[in-house]
Amino acid sequence: MRFENTLDFAKSLDAKDVLKEYRSAFHYPQLNGKEVIYFTGNSLGLQPKNAQTYVDEIMKDWAQLAVEGHFYAKKPWWDYHERLAAPLAKVVGAKTKEVSVMNTLTVNLHFLMVSFYRPTNKRFKILCEEKAFPSDQYMLQSQAKFHGYDPKEIIVEVKKREGEHFWRTEDFIAKIDELGDELALVLLGGVNYYNGQVLDIQNITRAGKRVGAMVGWDLAHAAGNIALELHDWNVDFAAWCSYKYMNSGPGNASGVFVNERYLNRKDIPRFEGWWGTQKDKRFLMEPEFEPMPNADAWQVSNAPILSLAPYLASLQMFEEVGMTALIQKQKLLTSYLEYILTEIDKEVDSTFEIITPKDRGCQLSVFLHGEGRALFDYLMAQGVITDWREPNVIRLAPAPFYCSFEDMFEFGQILKKGILTK
Repeated sequence: MRFENTLDFAKSLDAKDVLKEYRSAFHYPQLNGKEVIYFTGNSLGLQPKNAQTYVDEIMKDWAQLAVEGHFYAKKPWWDYHERLAAPLAKVVGAKTKEVSVMNTLTVNLHFLMVSFYRPTNKRFKILCEEKAFPSDQYMLQSQAKFHGYDPKEIIVEVKKREGEHFWRTEDFIAKIDELGDELALVLLGGVNYYNGQVLDIQNITRAGKRVGAMVGWDLAHAAGNIALELHDWNVDFAAWCSYKYMNSGPGNASGVFVNERYLNRKDIPRFEGWWGTQKDKRFLMEPEFEPMPNADAWQVSNAPILSLAPYLASLQMFEEVGMTALIQKQKLLTSYLEYILTEIDKEVDSTFEIITPKDRGCQLSVFLHGEGRALFDYLMAQGVITDWREPNVIRLAPAPFYCSFEDMFEFGQILKKGILTK
């Protein structure tokens, strides 16, 4: 498609957008009486308008039924989480039994590492990417120390090549082969939070399995954003948050994936609690743990129903739309944003460097060479809600559910004015 940096062209793309009606399904922040241009769905997605209905339903059941809501609510609480598994499985490319919802992201990664990081005298090293999201770094370091290791000796980071802003798949594979039978675990971010790069999950997983390592993925920036086939790619485990591209609300519950080969087994080490025991025996209070035959076996405590309600509300829209349509719009929308940035760069005395490679979801990370924090502050004051990362990078995430092509054009005009009038 041949793009144009005009309002009419942007509006023509919006007119042909099959998802355009979903913009009105979200609450949009207002600034000076006008809807903002929202680029931070990679940090917190907008609130679906139907979320309030789902939460109110639980509040009403709680008021009218109290404890009986566990079994007699419109959507009984004791199995509320099960309603999320099937739509989530479609989002991440899994079998329904391989998916569950519980806790929050880093908590779930810790719980999953109980099962999937089992170091031995020979096989004990952990592979991750350079400068992983800080929470992942802290999690891995603490797991190493918990097992009695010096993190500096067992955590191996794959670095970007000198002068490059992205990782190369061959470098991950080469390091995996080099570590060989010393490698216990590969744990990487599926989409890097800083540069927006989508890692080659399929081939990196294949390499890890070839040398006998467990392979897990932090999909915080991937779930609901990119095409995933966790089961077919032979991933051992994964976890993701729900409040970015999946629009479930701040700090909300996390999803997990556990490959079916680890299900319905008593010999898998894990931290266990009563919500992971067999459903038909849960309220018999028996002394022996009988694991659920699905990923729910990793659940420990009662599901947080009020947190799950807005997640379920959002997942209903994912069910309606499907990942194929979302990704189709995501690619076009992000490409148009890239074009706008390139055109504005020609018109101003600055240099924009997009550090996100073509392997990406709906995020562009942009070095604003010659510009500083003042430009970011100007954008925010003009109603462009974006994200600043030192030293001079802004992250732009045009989420396809609620961002429009006109947003991309308007952003370009505000950006140009902010540079020319500084």
